[in-house]
Amino acid sequence: MLLTNLTAIVTGGCSGLGHATAVALRGAGVKVSLFDLNNEQGAQRVSELGEEGTLFSHVDVRDEEQVQRGIDATTAKFGAISMVVNCAGIAPAKRLLDREGNPAPLGDFQKTIDINLVGSFNVARLVAATMAKQSPINDEGERGLIINTASVAGYEGQIGQTAYAASKGGIIGLTLPMARDLAPLGIRVNTIAPGVMGTPMLLAMPEKVQEALSANVQFPKRLGLPEEFAKLVMQIADNTYINGETIRLDGGLRMPPK
Repeated sequence: MLLTNLTAIVTGGCSGLGHATAVALRGAGVKVSLFDLNNEQGAQRVSELGEEGTLFSHVDVRDEEQVQRGIDATTAKFGAISMVVNCAGIAPAKRLLDREGNPAPLGDFQKTIDINLVGSFNVARLVAATMAKQSPINDEGERGLIINTASVAGYEGQIGQTAYAASKGGIIGLTLPMARDLAPLGIRVNTIAPGVMGTPMLLAMPEKVQEALSANVQFPKRLGLPEEFAKLVMQIADNTYINGETIRLDGGLRMPPK
């Protein structure tokens, strides 16, 4: 996939992994549509990345109408959509039972699943419907690329991560069947499963927690960089033969129980 002059949607595109991805895509000549909830930050990102090639839409990924409006605004400004990178997500931590033996609120679990898993599916299905109507962008018949974001927690969820691990494990499970569903249309689907990345979400955790997490990274012994996530997005886009795959980006990390 030659990226120059193509259009990509990035959910959660105003901060963390999404922002790093948007910066890398714009640097490669891609027009970028940011889906996020932070209007103030959205306006700032459009100004930073350039108004001609950047669009911001206030979108809750769980909401079908908001996602479709964002897609329609993107096609109205830029034309065809060739890529979507789903980075929107939350990472709450709560044990199944608290110290008094009370069960975790069901609503907290449902919210995490809705944003991380259902939200990613919602965006992917609606963007895929738009991609399917477009002409192929290369001689191989490729029409588009969907990249979802899982986590190593989808494989090795830690104590207190029942909701988060379940949501990310669900994204891993979606990857191959979604790729198989869309293969006849020339739409690829891949997932990146990051380890401990230096995003605002992780950097908000206590310093002791951050040190404990990075201590289990094999090499290089540090937090991952959002720019390294963005670099992998670019490499997946460049290599058409990567399809139906979940790629760990974790420095050899295998998460301990806590």
